[in-house]
Amino acid sequence: MIVDPHDLTLRPITGPEELGLFTRLHDVLDHELAGDLADGRRRPEWMWVALRGGHLVARAAWWARPGHDEPHVLDVFDLDERAHDRVGVGVRLLETAMAAVPARPEYCRFVPPGWRDDPAARTPVEERMAALERTGARLFVERLRLEWRPGTPVPEPRGRLTFRPVGAAEELIRLMADVLDGTLDAHSRADLKRMCAWEAAVAQYEDELSGYPSPREWWRIATLPDGEPVGFVIPARNAYHPIIAYLAVRPAHRGNGYVDDILAEGTRVLAAQDVPLIRASTDLGNVPMARAFERAGYVTFEHQIDMTWS
Repeated sequence: MIVDPHDLTLRPITGPEELGLFTRLHDVLDHELAGDLADGRRRPEWMWVALRGGHLVARAAWWARPGHDEPHVLDVFDLDERAHDRVGVGVRLLETAMAAVPARPEYCRFVPPGWRDDPAARTPVEERMAALERTGARLFVERLRLEWRPGTPVPEPRGRLTFRPVGAAEELIRLMADVLDGTLDAHSRADLKRMCAWEAAVAQYEDELSGYPSPREWWRIATLPDGEPVGFVIPARNAYHPIIAYLAVRPAHRGNGYVDDILAEGTRVLAAQDVPLIRASTDLGNVPMARAFERAGYVTFEHQIDMTWS
């Protein structure tokens, strides 16, 4: 526990028994916290609070992929709108917690889709971002969070492409490396500044795709009638929802509308499982992909703000 000169007590929670304290400030992820703690995706020492006179005035928490010893993302950061010097309080909490939490992963926060146009939503978003900027973080990308809901029509196959399950992991990794050529995805573009396309594809496969608990038989490679691969889609289920985890068209086949066929196939695979919804995401600036999801009946229900430290 650290007592700040500004009469703040800064400390991690002691365990699940303090979730009631931690959730005095609210966010859409609150209902997942207990399960995350039980499954090891969060740890009490990664969940910090700032208290003033016993009142919760700020909180921060990190999330990890299952089995990892370091957090993958800072995804909870909230300031009490009634507290004075909210940004300053947030800075002191972040600096104290980040000194104790291993690694400094990116910040990721879900926000309302029209947050810029609604003062009630815009003010807390901008205050959180201001506090993060004062610790050295900068905006990396804004993303769309998308959702398909049962009852939304799914186009029937048009017959232009044939779909088959993915074979060996190396086949998919090879396609993943290929589609990085000309990618509009900000995270992929950043990866390519640090490593070659093959290394980036291997890292994403091993760190993300291989960890999904859903059947790999759901994954699909799209081919022309002669068997040439055009692209692929990874329908999956993560720890929370059914998702379109990855969707891509090879560079040589872009511009032919194949993305619609491939997304429809991924949606059909999951819809056949009688799922309550399907989630997906893409960068705000990736207009072609965003329009493909819109044509498929996916709606934007949230945005996502990603910030990073250099």
